[in-house]
Amino acid sequence: MAARGKKRVAEKSSEIKSKRAKLKQNRSSQAVKNAKQVTFPAEGTEKTESCEQSNIISVPPPVSAGKWKNKERVLVFSSRGINFRTRHLMKDLKTLMPHSKADTKMDRKDKLFVVNEVCEIKNCNKCIFFEAKKKQDLYMWISNAPHGPSAKFLVQNVHTLAELKMTGNCLKGSRPLLSFDPKFDKEPEYTLLKELFTQIFSTPQYHPKSQPFVDHVFTFTIADNRIWFRNYQIIEEDASLVEIGPRFVLNPIKIFQGSFGGPTLYENPHFQSPNMHRREIRLAMAAKQKEKLLVKEVRKEKQKEEQEVMMPDVTDDVFVTPAEQKPLHVDREAPERQMTKKKLKLTELKKKIRMKRKGPR
Repeated sequence: MAARGKKRVAEKSSEIKSKRAKLKQNRSSQAVKNAKQVTFPAEGTEKTESCEQSNIISVPPPVSAGKWKNKERVLVFSSRGINFRTRHLMKDLKTLMPHSKADTKMDRKDKLFVVNEVCEIKNCNKCIFFEAKKKQDLYMWISNAPHGPSAKFLVQNVHTLAELKMTGNCLKGSRPLLSFDPKFDKEPEYTLLKELFTQIFSTPQYHPKSQPFVDHVFTFTIADNRIWFRNYQIIEEDASLVEIGPRFVLNPIKIFQGSFGGPTLYENPHFQSPNMHRREIRLAMAAKQKEKLLVKEVRKEKQKEEQEVMMPDVTDDVFVTPAEQKPLHVDREAPERQMTKKKLKLTELKKKIRMKRKGPR
């Protein structure tokens, strides 16, 4: 019985295999019949009637067809101790730059030279490093690893994409246009920063994660000795600009020759550290408090000063009546009880009644 069962199973499996082979042959023959040849015509050429009648389909060549030559990668990460706003700003920059890479937060005890090793491990030649101090001050390093140069900024007035809720929108991974203020070409320190910004924020052509469209603009403007960053969408209808976000202000501190160190090429004379700024605010508040105390003391002294003596008026004491003179000696014992005539008569009657009741002895 067991042998018969095995034979039946083998026969069924062979039948199923033969049916599958026939189905495959039929599908391949139909695909060969319905197959159409696809061609990519050169630019400027028009379709011919023979191509339309035959099975040949002419498709325009892809826009992003090309080799990815500029293989610059940007490492975007931070130190420990950053707040939620900095974390969201990092996330926004990563979405805007498809050629960026992320890494874990760096320990505070590690020195900044370690960042060059991290860039080498991650195969990145550019770096944006956010350094947090005192849980309230945010510094941003932009560096060309590992040879330099590098620049240090104080980040102020940070507004993220989720916080702004702007009406603009752009395609994720699209390549941006970089717009710089004309002041960047006048001074040497700003020309160096311009070159760093173009190499870091511009998405390389034909990058695998990028889209072959240009629909937003990064603007870098100089005002009040600071660099203001804005992101705008290009509207197709009238080529007007609508802000998307994020937005932040970079206050330059120093530019170094090396990566995260080395000799200083430029130092901002207008920069004031946030510690000094907070100290000045405290001193101003203390000065205000001192002024208030001085004003109070001056008022008290004026009140104590003798007022001018006016000539007395004769008619002031006309209606003044002298007060009753109170005795100087004060009686501490209660005065004796004085009996009235009525009370004396009553007491005498009471005594007589008692004597009558008791009788003679």
